[in-house]
Amino acid sequence: MYSPVKDGIEKSAKFVRFTEVKPPESFHGLVHSYWELRTEAVLAEDFHYQVIPDACINILFNQKNLDIAAVTAAPASAIMLNLGKDFHYVGIQLFPGAWRGSPKDLCRELVDQPYAGTLPLVETNRRLASLSFQQQAERLTSLAAQLMNIGLIANNPITSKILKNVFEIQKVSDMARLTGLSTRQLQRSLKDTTGFAPHDFLKILRLQYSFGGDFLTHYADQAHFIHSFRRATGYTPEGYKKRFCV
Repeated sequence: MYSPVKDGIEKSAKFVRFTEVKPPESFHGLVHSYWELRTEAVLAEDFHYQVIPDACINILFNQKNLDIAAVTAAPASAIMLNLGKDFHYVGIQLFPGAWRGSPKDLCRELVDQPYAGTLPLVETNRRLASLSFQQQAERLTSLAAQLMNIGLIANNPITSKILKNVFEIQKVSDMARLTGLSTRQLQRSLKDTTGFAPHDFLKILRLQYSFGGDFLTHYADQAHFIHSFRRATGYTPEGYKKRFCV
């Protein structure tokens, strides 16, 4: 099953903690994890967090400002976010394609404004306050179930089939054949449910699997892999491993 790598936390970072727990089995293929990113003390300098492309949607809550929440999506290339010296975020990470809301409602930048949408995100954020992360995960499970009931989280047979058979895919035409769609139908389906064109979606999956070291399965040779990795992250694979926890 597709398991996206965690975003880039510099090895030199102190007093920054990332925690991840898996959801109940009933969310298999829909929710990848519940996560928490927080400081354990006020930092001496601003913390910069590198978001790696993974095609996942995150429902994010800022526990330092309970009015701030969002449904977020990362772009096709890594971005660096300045989170400041003191922060506490929790969230739900959904598998690619599992979010069935409008792509127009997704935030692709730093979330620093009060939530103005119609989902009960601020209400949930307030209920999460002062709870342990384990207790927060239980609340997040309740929210995920609520979103499933109204159809905003649902199985996507197209992306599910792609993720289960990604090692058989070398080009977009393979993806179309695997899903039983024409390339035009595939383009429309992926754009509507992930926000990415098939070519970009395939590049993201290749990048994610390359972190496991099996890059030759998805790239023509090592030079092609290094070039693609640098374009997506701004680093060579070796440079990335030296700077960030992997």
